[in-house]
Amino acid sequence: MDALDRVVKPKTKRAKRFLEKREPKLNENTKNAMLIKGGNANLTVSEVLKDIYAVKKPFAVLYKRKNITRPFEDQTSLEFFSKKSDCSLFLFGSHNKKRPNNLVIGRMFDYHVLDMIELGVEKFVSLKDIKNSKCPEGTKPMLIFAGDMFDVNEEYRRLKSLLIDFFRGPTVPSIRLAGLEYVLHFTAVDGKIYMRSYKVLLKKSGCKIPRIELEEMGPSLDLVMRRTHLASDDLYKLSLKQPKGLKPKKKKNISHDVFGTTYGRIHMQKQDLSKLQTRKMKGLKKRPAEKSAEDGATPKKSKSA
Repeated sequence: MDALDRVVKPKTKRAKRFLEKREPKLNENTKNAMLIKGGNANLTVSEVLKDIYAVKKPFAVLYKRKNITRPFEDQTSLEFFSKKSDCSLFLFGSHNKKRPNNLVIGRMFDYHVLDMIELGVEKFVSLKDIKNSKCPEGTKPMLIFAGDMFDVNEEYRRLKSLLIDFFRGPTVPSIRLAGLEYVLHFTAVDGKIYMRSYKVLLKKSGCKIPRIELEEMGPSLDLVMRRTHLASDDLYKLSLKQPKGLKPKKKKNISHDVFGTTYGRIHMQKQDLSKLQTRKMKGLKKRPAEKSAEDGATPKKSKSA
């Protein structure tokens, strides 16, 4: 049995808190990413990993030592690092003559590789090369995807889902205008994927709504898709399954129209309107002749004087 698969009983309160953080939850923690250098990673790949780490901080772990592994041939080392660092996302960088400046981006499900896509870096501009002001650490980015390939091709559609998972950051209940200051733009055209990052500048416009300008701040990547390892439809559907506790309970007899108005339906027993108590008025009071006619008896004739 693997050392990480054993049932560990905590001996201290600190160990108990550590294990409780890793337990399954209804609302998941923010996904962490591990960035790993291959055994033959060159300077370009190392700089790419450092810049992606700067973008992902504090939800990322950067392994500085080189690890001799090949994700498409053997995935055991990636699964081991995933359990050890509690990361469900990974980015692996390597370089060789056949596949220069190579990146493998992927995600885990139950500590096993779910999706994995290999990308080649054709052009790279680092954060240091662009002399502009940068966004603070931990800024949640706005993600923009341009190009029909992200909606038409299945591999590009899965890559879009993977990139959203990788860069989305924490889930927040509300936002403010000043916090929208970081944009990641992905464009798919002519078989290439262009990744650009911008800082949002809010300028004076003479009215309440500010004028928006985008200033490139890096990193900038020109990527090309190479090999893919996609999960089957059944496994992908299983990974998207939500627990019953998160599903909203259906409320009976309540409906909504297109304008958002709520309508409720009330079920009542059939009423006997003849027994309905109404306001008594002298004008509506029945005469003795009318009462006897309803009962079926003939009214008595009055004696003539």
